[in-house]
Amino acid sequence: MKKTITFILLFLLICSGSSYNVYAKETPPSVSADSAVVLDAATGEILYAKNPDSAYPPASTTKIMTALLTLENTNLDDKVVIGNNPPAVEGTRLGLFPGEELTVRDLLYGLLLASDNDCAEALAEHISGSLHKFAAKMNTRAKELGAKNTNFINPTGLFNEKHKTSARDLSLIMRELHKNPEYSKIATSISYTIPPTNKSSKPRTVWNENKLVQKQSMYYYSGCQGGKTGYTIQSLHSYTAVATRNGETLIVALVHDKNKTFFPDSISLFNFGFNNFQLVKLYSKGDLVTTYNKNKLSVPLIADSNFYYVKEKGDKALPHLSIKNENLSFKLFKVGDVVSSADIYFKGKNIGKLNLSSGISHDEKQILNSDIIENIIIRNKYAIPVVIALLVVIAIFTVKKIYTLSK
Repeated sequence: MKKTITFILLFLLICSGSSYNVYAKETPPSVSADSAVVLDAATGEILYAKNPDSAYPPASTTKIMTALLTLENTNLDDKVVIGNNPPAVEGTRLGLFPGEELTVRDLLYGLLLASDNDCAEALAEHISGSLHKFAAKMNTRAKELGAKNTNFINPTGLFNEKHKTSARDLSLIMRELHKNPEYSKIATSISYTIPPTNKSSKPRTVWNENKLVQKQSMYYYSGCQGGKTGYTIQSLHSYTAVATRNGETLIVALVHDKNKTFFPDSISLFNFGFNNFQLVKLYSKGDLVTTYNKNKLSVPLIADSNFYYVKEKGDKALPHLSIKNENLSFKLFKVGDVVSSADIYFKGKNIGKLNLSSGISHDEKQILNSDIIENIIIRNKYAIPVVIALLVVIAIFTVKKIYTLSK
């Protein structure tokens, strides 16, 4: 009995001296908006979702698509001549005049900082010639980005019952916009002064309405790299923002908020994402992933790009790869050519594909000098026709290459 008690006491003493890391995921915050997401910008992974695909009128958060198309289709120093329609638009305006000349940069600051509708229409007409054509361009680009529940009618976000987007779609647009460094430069500016023009003798200053970048605001959020508010009476409030911490970038999107709590709600969502999830680089471009070994051919397979994934902090699970079953024996390739790919799985979920490039070259001479031909002859009763066909293919390829080089 004494031995048993001694053993129990010794066991408890050992356990009490051991330390364990206990990871507890926070309860996701409650937000007012009817559609909301937190998206990891590097991977596209959704870390938080509330009705992510429910579409609502987004008001002026529409302007992030207008800004994206502007940055993709113009130069900031391009001159824009204002037409007759933008000065007459409803809602917030910079006060443009027909025939006035400004730069794309001036109009983008008015668009993103002060949410001026006349700037939005002026940019749309400059890029596409008409608002209708620009809206079509907006919808095409949205589909390219994977936005499946979006339909834009105008570049401003002025209410139209057919003009809608979801939080997921809005985050995808912001994700693409944030890739352009000019966006954050503009969107984190507290103010911008438009110099006098041919129609305005006085400079005009626009101020940033995004409180997450205003250091004097109670809602200032360190690491915020831009955001866009939106409101109309019919559309209610919407908001999207992007923030970076410790090398990880998250995007928050909130659509259809009747309580106007999007600033504190965004802070709660950013904190939830940063506190509970971790961005991990699985491979860097140029890393050796594996080695192909078949038919006495050894090919180092190299990561063709960086590959990241997101996991909950403290999660010890590791991703695994499923390499595409390729026969490289008869393929001709050079160092750096993509020769295969791998699907990457994490906890049973496919989290992406990684292209694999070759670390060596494999040319015609290597094929002919290998044991492949001999193995075909030994094992295949149709060896001679197969070998002849192989030689013909190699000869044709060689002739084509010589012809191409001689042109």
